[in-house]
Formats: sequence, C-alpha cells, structure tokens
Amino acid sequence: MSKDLLSPPDLAAIETAVREAEIRTSGEIYCVVAAESSDYHGTPIAWAAGVALLAPALLLLSGIRVTAPDLLMYGGWTASQVERVGEATAHAALIGTLVLQAALFAATLVIVSIRRVRLGLTPPGMKTDQVRRQAQAQFLAKNLHTTRERTGVLIYVSIAERMAELIADESIHAQVADRTWDTAMTALTSGLKRGEALDGFRSAIGQCADVLAQNFPARSGDNPNELSDAVVILPRV
Repeated sequence: MSKDLLSPPDLAAIETAVREAEIRTSGEIYCVVAAESSDYHGTPIAWAAGVALLAPALLLLSGIRVTAPDLLMYGGWTASQVERVGEATAHAALIGTLVLQAALFAATLVIVSIRRVRLGLTPPGMKTDQVRRQAQAQFLAKNLHTTRERTGVLIYVSIAERMAELIADESIHAQVADRTWDTAMTALTSGLKRGEALDGFRSAIGQCADVLAQNFPARSGDNPNELSDAVVILPRV
C-alpha cells in the first residue's frame, strides 16, 4: 500500500511542494498515488500453462520410459493382441504426461498467485502499459483536462510497480517535448526504488515547476488554484 512509502507527514510535504511550485506557474500539478495499477491476474495462468507444457520434456530428461513388453519372448501373439498392447502402452504414457501436466499447472498457479511472485514474474513491458493506461484514466477521471488554459499536469505513481507516469494537457504538450519530463520522472522512480518516495516527489515536482514556469509563468493577480494540491491515494485494485 501507499502507506508503506508515504506517511501522513510525507503526504503533507508533497502537498506543500505542489502549492509552492504552482506559485511560479499557471500550470496545475496534480499527484495521484496508486497502491498498484493492476492485479495482473493473467500472469499466474500464463506461467502455469507454460510450465505445464514442459511435462513431456521433463519426463524425457528424467529418464522415464514407457515400453511395451518384448513380444519376441512370447509366441502365438495375434495382430490384434499386438495392437492392444501398443494402444495400452501409448495410453499409459499419455495419462502419465497429463497427470504431470496437471500437477505442474496447479503447483505453478498457486506459487505465482502469491502477490510478490506475481509482480516479479510479470514482464516489465506489461507493467509499464498498465501504469500508463491507469494514468490516462486518472487524468480524465480527475478532470485535469478541464483547467481554464488546459495546463494540467498529472504525476501518477504506482507503488507496487515502483513506476511513475506524467501526462500533460494539450496546451503544455504543444509547447513542451515529451522527453523534457524524463529527468523529473527518473528522479521520481529512483526515489521510489530506493524507498525514498518523498525525496523523489520533491525533486520531480521541483523540476516540473521549472519547466512550467519557463513556458507558462504565473500572471500577477490572475493565477487561480483550479485543482487540489493534496495527493490522491487510490486503493489496491
């Protein structure tokens, strides 16, 4: 949960940092912290299916063989008898493989369903996509696109993934290249990975404020605070 990295004093300090940053700019900085961006329920199933497919190879590597009786030791066997023995042997091999596959599937599913294991085995690209998707959803849900001059900036942090995403509204996006925010996001994610989320937030907010102040400076007597400065905490999905 977010409380693992951000205490109430930390949240208050981030709110203060946002408030002070917005004094210098007409832009609006809005921070959202999610416990996680997805439950990644497909990861255990994918891993379980993949491991189960290894059953035939594991049987071969372990030296297990299913063989038919040596028919040359017995006389008077008919063709139908030989066929039945062959079918029984193939059936036994198939049943053994299926049983091992089921056991591997069930065991892997249980292990990978453990939250920490599930997160660790989810591909980074998939986590990045989920964080970005949730950030985009929050940008619209929190009405950052409704500021007077379309100068809202969302800083979205997903604690479980230790990832962050920044989304700028159209007025900012038209004047500021996306890569301009990379340094701020690197500072934020580095803080998250070190367990120093507050320092990461402060650094990112300060760097974002520098960019905004340069491109969208505050106007004296006309700089309303259109969005809350408080950090929004989202529960685990």
